[in-house]
Amino acid sequence: MKDREVKNIIDDEIKRQKNNIELIASENYVSSDILEAVGSVLTNKYAEGYPGKRYYGGCVNIDRVETLAIERVKKLFKAEHANVQSHCGSAANMAVYMSVLKPGDVVLGMDLSCGGHLTHGHPLSFSGQLYQFIGYTVDKESEQIDYDALEKQAEQLHPKMIVAGASAYPRTIDFKRLKEICDKVGCYLTVDMAHIAGLVAVGLHPSPIPYADFVTSTTHKTLRGPRGGLILCKEKYAKDLDRQVFPGVQGGPLEHVIAGKAVCFYEALQDDFIVYQQQILNNVQAMVAVFKANDVRMVSGGSDNHMLLVDVKSSFGITGKEAEIVLDEVCITCNKNTIPFDSEKPLTTSGIRLGSAAMTTRGFKETEFKMVANWIIELLKNSDNLEVIARIKEEVLQLTAKYPLG
Repeated sequence: MKDREVKNIIDDEIKRQKNNIELIASENYVSSDILEAVGSVLTNKYAEGYPGKRYYGGCVNIDRVETLAIERVKKLFKAEHANVQSHCGSAANMAVYMSVLKPGDVVLGMDLSCGGHLTHGHPLSFSGQLYQFIGYTVDKESEQIDYDALEKQAEQLHPKMIVAGASAYPRTIDFKRLKEICDKVGCYLTVDMAHIAGLVAVGLHPSPIPYADFVTSTTHKTLRGPRGGLILCKEKYAKDLDRQVFPGVQGGPLEHVIAGKAVCFYEALQDDFIVYQQQILNNVQAMVAVFKANDVRMVSGGSDNHMLLVDVKSSFGITGKEAEIVLDEVCITCNKNTIPFDSEKPLTTSGIRLGSAAMTTRGFKETEFKMVANWIIELLKNSDNLEVIARIKEEVLQLTAKYPLG
């Protein structure tokens, strides 16, 4: 690369990714095949429209790769219709809302502080600005969704839609129960399965497809694909949905990324992807066991999926922001995260979110994740001890050196 400034930044990022233990639950490492597809000459081609109905000529190969991605993801999730053009999960959610909602419609979405996403109604998001989103929370004792309370809330408010799914909820979501609530009050059910898509694909989390009118997802979390979005829906919504993706929300699709998605779906259809997803779950449980043994408080007491939330304020007397910073000093990457009914501000938080997908891709198994959990405990108990920080960092670097990228 002739641009040395950019090349140096990329090289530094490669070094960081090699050295660090990546615990951000929304991140993963793609295969070399996906990197090749995303970096291909498909990035040169404009292709507004859909396969067979483009506004530009020369799209014969573009149509082939997008059709391949569509057919593969439909097979993967047993869906009636798929749109693979969304640039991200937020754009996918926007397109779904625009398909069946009008500005001002009442929508129920999981409150951000209890694990929801910005596009589930945060006032600074388009979702909270265009629609009358009202948050549902978790039970204060169990810190899990109270479906009976949600049903009563829906009966009182008569929403046009309920949005399920989360960015920081470590428990199994009961889509069947949600569908029953939606049917009772006569509203749409949209499920944002961005975090759990990989688990859903192999049957290790219940699928929302049989129950939801719309299902959105990203492709880069547990699905282990390129950064991007997708939408699945019932066939009866297909025409309106596609129209809202293009030209409603987006212009030209990123066909090089769609090629990467096609490869991602191919990889997810292979038998070893099932083994990978099971290892993701096993690795989280390894961390849970260590935290329980050391009386570290976890939101809801544990996890059913690829992530867990640690209450560092009650466990270690520090904030999530402080924990994130000191963990980064020893090359352990995570993110501060609000916990239900958090007393700290959103940019400070009382918790951290930990995920197992990325390091499972690197080859970590239960033994390594137990080591990581023990390092986290020791470090957060001694967050101002320079000797402890230096020793753990060296131990982390020794471990990650054994597990190269890709």
